[in-house]
Amino acid sequence: MELARVIGNVVATTVYQGLEGVKFLLVEALDEDGNVHGEPFVAADHDQKAGPGDIVAWICGREAALAMPVVFVPVDASIIGVVDDVHARPLQEVLE
Repeated sequence: MELARVIGNVVATTVYQGLEGVKFLLVEALDEDGNVHGEPFVAADHDQKAGPGDIVAWICGREAALAMPVVFVPVDASIIGVVDDVHARPLQEVLE
């Protein structure tokens, strides 16, 4: 599980069977300091609770497909929750 920020919506004119009613969002991954890490990508949000500006928890790979209402649909990333708040200590402090 990783964190990302939602930066937009994606509209699909044709939807794969099993993905009807699933919302697609454009997100950018965040590193441990909350900075953008990598290029934006599309993530499926079957709960339809996230929106632009939200911080979300996401998963990728086979687990992303398993998180959908119909399993094994062709998705590479899935949003599994909206993050309300993050409290973290610096890594160096944890290691001491």
